Amino acid sequence: MAFPSSLILPIFFFFATFHVCNSRSTSQDYLKLPLLRKNSFSSPAQLLSSDTHRLSVLFSALHGHRHSVKSPLISGASTGSGQYFVNLRIGSPPQSLLLVADTGSDLVWVKCSACRKCSGYRPGSAFLARHSSTFSPHHCYDPACRLVPRPRPGLPCNHTILHSPCRYEYSYADGSTTSGFFSKETTTLNTSSGKEAKLRDLAFGCGFRISGPSVTGASFNGAQGVMGLGRGYISFASQLGRRFGNRFSYCLLDFTISPPPTSYLTIGGAENGAVSKSSRISYTPLLTNPLSPTFYYIGIKSVSVNGAKLPINPSVWSIDKLGNGGTVVDSGTTLSFLAEPAYRQVLAAFRRKIKLPIVSMELKLSFDLCVNVSGVRRPSFPKLSFRLEGKSVLSPPPRNYFLEVADRVMCLAMQPVKTGSGFSVIGNLMQQGFLLDFDKDRSRLGFSRHGCALP
Repeated sequence: MAFPSSLILPIFFFFATFHVCNSRSTSQDYLKLPLLRKNSFSSPAQLLSSDTHRLSVLFSALHGHRHSVKSPLISGASTGSGQYFVNLRIGSPPQSLLLVADTGSDLVWVKCSACRKCSGYRPGSAFLARHSSTFSPHHCYDPACRLVPRPRPGLPCNHTILHSPCRYEYSYADGSTTSGFFSKETTTLNTSSGKEAKLRDLAFGCGFRISGPSVTGASFNGAQGVMGLGRGYISFASQLGRRFGNRFSYCLLDFTISPPPTSYLTIGGAENGAVSKSSRISYTPLLTNPLSPTFYYIGIKSVSVNGAKLPINPSVWSIDKLGNGGTVVDSGTTLSFLAEPAYRQVLAAFRRKIKLPIVSMELKLSFDLCVNVSGVRRPSFPKLSFRLEGKSVLSPPPRNYFLEVADRVMCLAMQPVKTGSGFSVIGNLMQQGFLLDFDKDRSRLGFSRHGCALP
């Protein structure tokens, strides 16, 4: 992974440039952006491969950071496994681009076209910086340039040259890279009041060179970049949060419904009306890992199956001195991954309590527990619940952790993580049907089953 070599800068200097052009927008406005799910599960093997690849990149970001300067920017996204997408209008006049929505990374970047005559250019396939009157790369001497990984060996920066752009190079664990100019641009968004807000100086990566399976393969589903929603200073949520409230929320609705309902990403807080007062929301503290400040960590105290607390050592959920452990809420991972000692206890409890016929070994399709639900109109599954820090309890419905992977075959949609190699992950399938409210000012995560009514 590539990281900045120096990050000593006055942060206020960087953010003072980001502001709203439309003065008519009120403090009660918030943004509500549709989340699109472009791909369904083609096969269990591909799903597991996609999630395993993403975890390798997330863990690589954590481990690689130990040998670098402490950074507000951590690469966490394996963008090929991201499941949800957002349309972003950027530039003047606006160009519409499809980005992966990712809570596991900070950088906002788009695929840029550096062509002059643009022969063979397909509209919408890349951002045309030369067609925008408001595009401007950061100068390589700007303090903001220190927020992104630089090419190694990087080109020397000459502060006396007017047009000496800030170059970045963002690398993923599988060798995928995006590199180009770290830039600023105007983005156009519709607020909850129906007004159009033009937000100037959104910091983003304009990628001219993109390579590798994470960002060019079929699993990228035609996206033109990544919308980082992490906790770092330059994530999309952080940059817009200073205008609309330093929090965001989303509802991931059931993707198995046909036609699938639209999920939404909302930038703005409960006090602005983005979260209904009738949502009956519960909160748990967001924990911090100094070695991985981008990720949204929550604290698990215990796990129960059918109300019976499992004998899991509490240390299984703690973050150790090397930054391993803990539990991350991630929008880009589909399945949930638990530290192996906890996973084995959950698996054993499900085996004991499930009443449905278990599928034979050769048909388990890479999952550890699969059952045959043929002839069962409403199959009954053991109930899983997580007791979290802050005395809150997350009790997802069984459809959030049992996935139909073949005709009338449902499998436990969890996988183990070896102790000491990373962290547990609450994936987007487990989050389905919940309103999740990421309140960064108060460092807490809210969740509710009552805040995701169909629009």
